[in-house]
Amino acid sequence: MDMLQDLESLQFEYGVPEEDRIWLYLQGRSRGLMIEACAHATFFCKLLYNLRASLNENQSSRHLSIDSLNSASPEEFKVGIIGGGHLGKQLAGTLLQLVPVPAESLRISTRRPEALGELQKLGIKCFYHNADLVSWADVIFLCCLPSQLPNICVEIHTSLEKTSIVYSFVAAVPLPRLKLLLNHTNILRPQYQYGEDSVSIWGANKKVIAALQDPTILQATCPYSPAGGIILKIKWLEGVFYAALNICTARNMAHSQVLQLLSELFLSVHFEDCGKDTASCPKFQLTDFVSKAYGKNLSQERPFPWFDLTAVQLKKTPFSQHLSGSPVLQDHLTHLYCASFGISLTKEQPVVSTGSPSQ
Repeated sequence: MDMLQDLESLQFEYGVPEEDRIWLYLQGRSRGLMIEACAHATFFCKLLYNLRASLNENQSSRHLSIDSLNSASPEEFKVGIIGGGHLGKQLAGTLLQLVPVPAESLRISTRRPEALGELQKLGIKCFYHNADLVSWADVIFLCCLPSQLPNICVEIHTSLEKTSIVYSFVAAVPLPRLKLLLNHTNILRPQYQYGEDSVSIWGANKKVIAALQDPTILQATCPYSPAGGIILKIKWLEGVFYAALNICTARNMAHSQVLQLLSELFLSVHFEDCGKDTASCPKFQLTDFVSKAYGKNLSQERPFPWFDLTAVQLKKTPFSQHLSGSPVLQDHLTHLYCASFGISLTKEQPVVSTGSPSQ
């Protein structure tokens, strides 16, 4: 309940001169960006959480369903956040409740750990030692200011393992620069562009976690949705796939088994019509991810090569064409995204843009 709802003089917009009200849409955009950032990070962690649990059990025979997205074992999946500002705190709370990452598997490094008392009460370790955090975590979220990033990179680059995934929210620092600063290639960086502004869709009085349980808001965060005026560039989704491949490569898993596993993991949610004819559902093939020439010389028992995630997000890949040219695959991924937040779609609820996805 919003106690200020009917008190006009206490509203944010009350003191803004009429000539400056044109800029009020930026408030909605800022909130939309926060919600989208937390949503996409949560989806990414859910998939890794499930993938690692499957690899820890029996990756060649275990069938993954959407239910396992919410029940997979969290064993050995550790998440670190560098930066305890507004984004870092919102992200920590969202991951804790919606992935869910156990409190003992989530840590934050910040210059002011004493300011994170609420998170510490939940069991999250908050301290100030970036290198220790990086050497411990499997996924590291960078939620710092651009001005802080060079010094942070100096502190952490020698502590990064090859398999460590760095997920950067520092929008002002492009991927090539980040790759150079960290001397690391296993980096994801979501990029957003703006369409028509829609301030009201983001639920101004809702917390991020509550917003992501609202079907309208959640669907607006879908990678293929232009709703809400904020669009995620689809190269991020390619990076998610290749990050999953790298995890399997680190386990020396045969590429044939990887393809089967990813088909079960990423394509596990279907339209009702798919239940009648599952043969029509998409399945991943080797040449969806590597060139035909490379795939021709790759034996069944060999793992995928190690992929440079920065290159994946900056250049065209075999998966670029496959992803953009397959509406059926886009539908399945859209369903997976929404279902991972507990929202089911029907044929009458498409959220995929009719235009070409932004690269």
